[in-house]
Order: sequence, then C-alpha cells, then structure tokens
Amino acid sequence: MQMNTPPRSTIRLTRRGRFALVLAGAVVAGTAVAVPLLMLDHQEQAKPTTLVIPEGWRAGQIYEAVDKVLELPSGTAKKSLERAGLRLPNDAEGNPEGYLFPATYPLGAKATPESLLKAMVDTANAKFHKAPIAAGAQRNAMNVYQAVTIASLVQAEAATKADMGKVARVVFNRLERGMPLQMDSTINYALNRSTLRTTEADTRIDSPYNSYQRMGLPPTPIDSPGEDALRAAISPTPGDWLYFVTVKPGDTRFTADYAEHERNVAEFNRNQQTAQTASVSAG
Repeated sequence: MQMNTPPRSTIRLTRRGRFALVLAGAVVAGTAVAVPLLMLDHQEQAKPTTLVIPEGWRAGQIYEAVDKVLELPSGTAKKSLERAGLRLPNDAEGNPEGYLFPATYPLGAKATPESLLKAMVDTANAKFHKAPIAAGAQRNAMNVYQAVTIASLVQAEAATKADMGKVARVVFNRLERGMPLQMDSTINYALNRSTLRTTEADTRIDSPYNSYQRMGLPPTPIDSPGEDALRAAISPTPGDWLYFVTVKPGDTRFTADYAEHERNVAEFNRNQQTAQTASVSAG
C-alpha cells in the first residue's frame, strides 16, 4: 500500500531516552532498626526486609537486584528461571521481560531467587488478567501480552505521567498506518543501554528490537511497566499524533505534521549541543 510517509532514513520519532534505567544496581528499602552501640567491633548492619522494583526496570536489572539483596553470586537469579516455574503467557516463550511487576516485595527468611521472581510474575498476572487491563486489551483488538508490550514502550518513552496517553496514541496511530514505530527506547534495549543519543548507525543494527527497520511491535516488552503506563496502553488519549520529541525537560511536543516535527527535533539538537558545550566549559 502506498503511504505518504517520509523515507525511514529521515524519520526520527523520538530523540530521547527516558532515564528510568539510570539507577545502577538494586534499590533496596530496609527497616530502620535502633541497635545499641555496645560493641562497635561486632556491630552488624540490619539486613533489608524488602526489595523494591521500580517502574521501567529491565529484567536484567531485576536479576542483579535479586542477587544483591540475597547476597548471591552475580547471575544466580537469571540461572534460576527454569526452576522458578513462572506462569508466563505462551507469547513470552519463557522470557519474563515485562512480567516482573514493579512493586515492593517482602524478604522472608526463606526468600530465594525463585520465590521472588515467582512473586513478581504472580503479581503481574493478577494485575494483567483482570479488568480493566484484560478488557481494555480486548477492546483495542489485542491480547494482554501486546498491551503489556505497548505499556513498556510508554513507560520508556513518556517523560511524564501526563504524556503517557499521548505516547500510547502515537504507537496506535503508527501501527494503524503501517508505519515503523522508530522508537529510540527499542534501540536502547537492543544495545542494553539508556541514552539520549541515537545515531544513524544505531538505527541500522540487526535486531528484532530495531523498530526503525522492523514493522510492528517488538517481540517482547522492553521493561516492567507500571499501572499508569498500562492504563495508557489500553486507553490512549484521542489524537492524530504521529511524532513526538522532548525538546527540553517538561516540554514534550506531539504533532501529526512531519515538517513541524523536524523543527522540534532541530530545537532538541540545539538544546543538546548547548548543554554539551556548557558541560565542557564547566569541566
């Protein structure tokens, strides 16, 4: 079908990457305990009692957090997947990405990687397969797994909660028009990074997550979306937008006009150059 769409090499849907993934390692919340300082040489730090999984974390980050909080060798949690007996949809093909639900999980004395990962997936299933998520997915002619995948894109791309519904609408509009999604967040996922700078070379990588070259949704979610992103995915804001770019913090611009989008991207690039120059000067 002939489409009035600019060449892929010139279209830039986003020039941003959400810094939801910049937290390194685990975010662990512990219970405050008052310990008498009787013998400083033998004082022990209280162990954490909960594990907090933030919205937008990738599975790899979650595995690292589990290993850290349980004081296990790196890679232990990931290796435990086969033994965990996770109840994942068939579409996931054993990959729990998107189904390790962001929440606070208690750490009992018998906590294991398997028990924590199972709790995350069970929590996700309880959220995803009840109204309104399941009903919303059906209303939009998609299955729950597809809805979670869209929510993960929304989680990664939206600068604010207020933008989530608009980002979801851009995804739907592009899918309906047979346009590639061209989202930098999928490139970042493929390259296991988080950055604002996506080069033309990056958009030519050979990956099923390269949404510049491949049509449709990525094969799996790209992070663990929270409830706000899920709601946006099943109830996107009405609009005709096809492009968006966060020109500067707090200023994300959505448009259906490619020429206007190009101007917005040019402003984004100028702001990035100014910030880079200022950083170099300060250094």
